[in-house]
Amino acid sequence: MSMFDPRQVPIIRRDHHLPAVDPAVFTAAALRARFANPPNWSPEVLREKKFGHRVPAEAAVLMAIVQREEPTLLLTQRASHLNTHSGQIALPGGKVDATDASHIATALREAHEEVGVPPERVEVLGCLPIYVTGTAFTVTPVVGLLAPDVPVVPNASEVADVFEVPLAFLLDPANHRLHRLVFEGVEREWFSMPYTDASAERFIWGATAGMLRNLYAFLKA
Repeated sequence: MSMFDPRQVPIIRRDHHLPAVDPAVFTAAALRARFANPPNWSPEVLREKKFGHRVPAEAAVLMAIVQREEPTLLLTQRASHLNTHSGQIALPGGKVDATDASHIATALREAHEEVGVPPERVEVLGCLPIYVTGTAFTVTPVVGLLAPDVPVVPNASEVADVFEVPLAFLLDPANHRLHRLVFEGVEREWFSMPYTDASAERFIWGATAGMLRNLYAFLKA
C-alpha cells in the first residue's frame, strides 16, 4: 500500500450527517462504565482486503486516552526505516511475543518500548474487536486511561514522533472520510481522519483510522 500517496486517493464519502460522540462519554467514570457494561453494538470495519504475502501474525495496540481537561488519544508516527507501515500514523503496539501473558500484556509492553509509558500507569478498560490488516496482522485494540502527568519518551529506533489528538475530533464523523481505490486489481476502501496541529498535518488513515471508527461505534451505541 506504500506504492501510492493515500492523501491523493479520491474521497467517496464524508459523514457530516452522523452525530458525534457526546464529550460527556470521555470522562474516566463514563468510560469505565461503558466498558464494564458494554452496549449492543457492531463494529463497522473488521478486515482489510489482503495484499502481499506476509505470514500472518498476531499483534496488539494501545488506545491510550489521556485524561486531560479535553481528553486526547496518544498516537505515534512510525520511523521511516521500519519494514511495515513506515512513516505512518499509528497506535503504540506491535507483534505478540511468546513471553506475553496476553494481548493486553503485548499492548502494554509495546507502548513501554515505543513511547516509554510504564505499564503500571495504564488503567486498562478493555478491548475492542480484533482488526485484521491487509498486511496480515491480527490486531487486538486495547483501550486504557493515562494520566496527563505520565512521561512520554519516544524510542527513536521505532518512533519518529509522538503526539496527542483530541478525542472530540477523532470521534466526530464529520472528520471521517472514506476513500476508494483499485489497487493491484482489487477495489479497496479505508477511512482517513486528517488532523492538523501546531507542527504538522497528521494523516491518520488505514488500520488506525479503522480501529478509531470502531471506537466511535462502540462509544456512540
